Amino acid sequence: MCGRYALHAHPDVIVLQFGLAAAPRMKPRFNIAPTQEAPVVRVGAAQMRELALLRWGLIPSWSKDPSIGARMIIARAETAAEKPSFRNAFRRRRCLVPADGYYEWKVEAGRKQPYFHALASGEPFAMAGLWEQWRSPEGELTETYAILTTESAGAARQIHDRMPVILAPPDYETWLHNPDPGELLRPWKGALFSVRRVSPRVNSARVDDPQCLDEAGSSPAGG
Repeated sequence: MCGRYALHAHPDVIVLQFGLAAAPRMKPRFNIAPTQEAPVVRVGAAQMRELALLRWGLIPSWSKDPSIGARMIIARAETAAEKPSFRNAFRRRRCLVPADGYYEWKVEAGRKQPYFHALASGEPFAMAGLWEQWRSPEGELTETYAILTTESAGAARQIHDRMPVILAPPDYETWLHNPDPGELLRPWKGALFSVRRVSPRVNSARVDDPQCLDEAGSSPAGG
């Protein structure tokens, strides 16, 4: 499903990976949680890619209650183009959500054990995202986003049946600009992902430090 993720790559790496004009000012994050602000890459002025801080949890522009965003952190790839909450963003406001890895949980011995999913190469990657603008009755603008998910592939299947839609760099332009990017909404078949058990510190959304990634025993094989 992807309920938490991390982004701690050096800003210069983010510039190269996502084709940005300048290095963004951003602090390392090790436990990005719903309703928190995090960077996304979207099309900005003059059709150039820009990095913007948005709140995780999409609020549809027509919503009367902004609290709905806490329940809109993910959009299923199979239905996002038609579902009222996401279809306008799917047509007009797609984005890339940079990550170094994401967390998923599995119940083991009666406890929720977190696992960290990352490219075996250690490189950051892009999750497919949608973003939206919502304006309060007082005129205050809030920008939010959601992450698309699909069926799990490889080692991720051992932990959960859903995973984020991962986009390879050659597909970034298609996702951001193509009117019909449906062919990209598929289980990941690219570079090897690794999955490993990590510290239960990540279970608390209040904790955001490198120790969230500490090893916690053996992990399933990569795939």
